[in-house]
Amino acid sequence: MEEKKFDLNSLIGFVLLGGLMMFWVYNNKPTPEEIEKQRTEFVQDSIQKAQQIVTPKEVDEEKSITTINPNDSIAVLNAQNALGAFAYSATLPSAIAKETTIENDLLRITISNKGGQISEVELKNFKTYDQKPLYLIKDQNASFNVNFGTNDNRILNTKDLFFEPTLTSKGENQILSMKLKVDANRYLEYYYEIKPDNYMIDFSIRSQGLNNVINSSQSLNLDWQLDAYRNEKSLYAENMYTWYYYKADGDVDYLNKDDAETENNVDWVTFKQHFFTSILKTDTPFTTATIESKNLSIDDEIDTVFTRKFILKAPLDMKGGELNYAMNMYYGPSDYKTLQQYENTDLDETVDLGWGIFGWINRIIFIPVFSFLSSFMSNYGLLIILMTIVVRIIMSPAVYKSYLSSARMKVLRPEMKAINERLPGKENAMKRQQETMALQRKAGVSPLSGCIPALIQMPIFFALFKFFPTNLALRQESFLWANDLSSYDTIAKLPFKIPFYGDHISLFPILASIAIFFYMKMNQSQQMNMQAPTQEGMPDMGKMMKLMIYFSPIMMLFFFNNYASGLSLYYFISNLLTIAIMLVIKNYVIDEKKIIAQIEENKAKPEKKKSKFRQRLDDAMKQAQEQQAQQKKKK
Repeated sequence: MEEKKFDLNSLIGFVLLGGLMMFWVYNNKPTPEEIEKQRTEFVQDSIQKAQQIVTPKEVDEEKSITTINPNDSIAVLNAQNALGAFAYSATLPSAIAKETTIENDLLRITISNKGGQISEVELKNFKTYDQKPLYLIKDQNASFNVNFGTNDNRILNTKDLFFEPTLTSKGENQILSMKLKVDANRYLEYYYEIKPDNYMIDFSIRSQGLNNVINSSQSLNLDWQLDAYRNEKSLYAENMYTWYYYKADGDVDYLNKDDAETENNVDWVTFKQHFFTSILKTDTPFTTATIESKNLSIDDEIDTVFTRKFILKAPLDMKGGELNYAMNMYYGPSDYKTLQQYENTDLDETVDLGWGIFGWINRIIFIPVFSFLSSFMSNYGLLIILMTIVVRIIMSPAVYKSYLSSARMKVLRPEMKAINERLPGKENAMKRQQETMALQRKAGVSPLSGCIPALIQMPIFFALFKFFPTNLALRQESFLWANDLSSYDTIAKLPFKIPFYGDHISLFPILASIAIFFYMKMNQSQQMNMQAPTQEGMPDMGKMMKLMIYFSPIMMLFFFNNYASGLSLYYFISNLLTIAIMLVIKNYVIDEKKIIAQIEENKAKPEKKKSKFRQRLDDAMKQAQEQQAQQKKKK
C-alpha cells in the first residue's frame, strides 16, 4: 500500500478558500441598525404567531382577534421567546385590540389596550371647518411609546405590547389604569385621570417591581409623535399659526416649521395648531429632549389632511430602579384665558398674541375689553364694530394732536418756502436747516409733534393684527356674508389661482382697501403740510406720498384676501371712523385763525433758553457748517 504524501498545494488552497470565506462573511455582516430591525421584526412576528395559536372558544367574535391560551405550551413558548418576562401580558384576556373610553363634558378620550396609549381624542364642543367632529387624535395619527431594554437582552416597545385596563372613579373623576404586567404584582403602568369641565388630564408613567426586569444600564426612551390634522378653512392661516412650543431651562421658545433641537431641562412641549393644541407636561423635567417639527403641507393652497408632524424624544430616568413620572396631558383649544388658569406653567405664552409691547397690549387691554363686550353681546360682527368704535374714540386725541400739528405747519409753510428761496443751493443746505429749525422753535411748532401721535397708534395696529386671527371666540362665528370671522369670507370662487391672492374673492378686504385709499387721500394734504418745502437734492415727498396712496390699498387687498375676515372688518370700520373724525376735526374743531394768532404770539415772546440737547445740536450744525466753508475755500 502506497503511503500518502503531504500535499502542500492542497493546504494552500484550503487556506485561501477559508480566507475568502472569512472576508465575505466580514463584509456582509449586518449593521447594528439592521440587527435591531431584525430583532424588532422577530418580536412582532413571534407575537402574531403566538396569538394565532388559540382554542375556538377564545375567539373574540366582536373584534375577530384572539388571545393566547395560557395552557397552550406552544403559544406561551412563542410569547416567552418574543417578550421574555412580559410574556405574561400576552396570556391575559386583555391581550386584544380593545379600547376603553373616559370622558367629560369637553373631551372624549379613547385608550387602546395595545400600547396603553390614546387612540382617539374628540373635542365635543368644536367642529372642523367642514362641520365634522373635531379629532386631535384618530386613525393612528399619533403614537406614544416607551422603548426599553430588559435584563435578558431584549429591546421592547410599549406600543407593540398589550396593557390590562382597570376603570374606576374617584368622585366625579374617571380613572383608567393601564398595566403592562410581568405578573400579578409587577408591572409598568400608564395612569389616566380625567376631571369634569377640564381639558387637562392627569397622566403618569410608573413601574412596580421592575428593577430586576428592565435593564437600567440601557436608556429608556419616550417617543411621542403627532401628525396634526387640518381643522381650519384657510390652510394658509392655519400653517402661519401652527408652531412647536416648549419650555426648557425656565424659558419658553418655539421651533421653526422645519427644524430640530436638543434641549435641556424640558418642562413641557406643545404641539400647537392654529386654534387647538396638544400638550405634554412633566413635574420631573426631562433632562434632555430632542424636539422636531416637519411641515407636511407642501403648498398652502393645496388641500391636505395633515399640516405638521411633531416629534418628542426624551430619555427617562429610573430612580431607585423604578420609573415614576407624574405628568399632565392637555388636549383642547389654544385659548389665552383657558390656558391662563393653569398657573405657574407659562402655557398661556403659546397663544400667539404678538411679541413685546404688542402682546402686552393684547393681554392687558384688548382681551379684557373683548371679554367684557362679549358678556352682553352675542353677535361677534357687531361686537367687532363696537370694539372698533371704542378704540377709535380712545385714539381720537392722538388724531387731533396730529391734525393740529399739521395745521400749525401749514401756517409756517410760506415762511419756510421763503427761507429756501433766499438760501438756494447745496452750499447753503446747513444754513437753511438752521433757520428753518429756529423759525419752528420760535413759533412753538415741532414737526415731531405730528409724528409722535402716529407712532403711538402703530402698536395698536400691530396688536390687533395678532388679536383677531388668533381669537378662538371668532371661530365659525358668522356675520353678514362671512360664515367664519376667523377665516376669509368668500363672495366668488375663481376658476384659476392668482399668485399671492388665491382662488377666491373676499369682500371685506376690498371694502377695507377702498376705505384706506380715501383715508390716505385725505391724509395726503395733512402729511404734506408736515413736510418742509422740498429742498435741492432731497427726494420729492409729494410724489412718494402719491405712490403710497395707490400702492398701499392694492397691497392690503392681496395680503388680506386669505386672512381672517374679522380683521378686515376691523380695518374697514376703523378707516371709516378715522375719516369721519378727521372731517369733524377739520371742519368743527380746528380754527386756523386761532392757530395763526397763537403762532404770532409765540413769535413775540422772548426766546426760551435752549436746552442742553438743543445747544449741542446747534453747536454740531455750526461746526459742520464751518467745516463745509473751509473745504469750499480749499477747492
